Amino acid sequence: MATERLQKLLARAGYGSRRACEELIRQGRVSVDGRIAKLGDSADPNTQVITVDNKKLKLPEAHTYVLLNKPRGVVATLSDPEGRRTVRDLIPLPQRIYPVGRLDVDSEGLLLLTDDGDLTQRLTHPRYEHPRIYRALVTGRPTPEDIARWKRGIELDGHFTRCDNVKIEAETPDGTWLTIVVHEGRYHLVRRLTEALGYPTRRLIRVGLGALRLGDLPPGQWRYLTQEEIRELEHQTGLQLQPAVVAQSAQPEREPKTSRKGEK
Repeated sequence: MATERLQKLLARAGYGSRRACEELIRQGRVSVDGRIAKLGDSADPNTQVITVDNKKLKLPEAHTYVLLNKPRGVVATLSDPEGRRTVRDLIPLPQRIYPVGRLDVDSEGLLLLTDDGDLTQRLTHPRYEHPRIYRALVTGRPTPEDIARWKRGIELDGHFTRCDNVKIEAETPDGTWLTIVVHEGRYHLVRRLTEALGYPTRRLIRVGLGALRLGDLPPGQWRYLTQEEIRELEHQTGLQLQPAVVAQSAQPEREPKTSRKGEK
């Protein structure tokens, strides 16, 4: 019998990241052949009945990969107890897709949504060190010494964190636009790094994640990944992806755009 860990099966079925699926199991919401499952259990979806909240688990034959330009004020979750607008409100698809990684409500830009748990694991786990590229408008004018300190690293909550790269794009009346590259996905990481040296972030836009680039996709709009992006993700992660739909549009930009003088 070909068995797999339950959290991996749940992630493949679109119930979230493996960590989120582990929490479903801990809450007793997952059963195998009528028996409540526990963390660490495995099952064979071809011969056993797996249910979540009494609904039979259905594994997709192919996966959905969607790139969204998340606007500021939209919550990067599937639901919100405060009734705020979520990313799922922007994507009218019937599939159970979920965000890959974090992007807080005040941040903007590239957000990948999928029902592929293996890809989510590869892109979000720190050991794989996939780059995250941001454009940040910070208050003030960082000095060369500040740039060097961000690259050397700063201690945050007892954890030494550095930027893989930082460069100044442009100085404006509102502050300074920076391009910042990190490979960690900790909550508010970029905002905390800039504030640690006295440069609070006023605006934050993610323009790259792994092999993906935001390009010129308008805020609030989404699209399927292109065939080129699928191939690049496969090369970067070592996975064999199975897209249900592939975009036919032109390929995205590969580098973040330089800000224009006076951009807000």
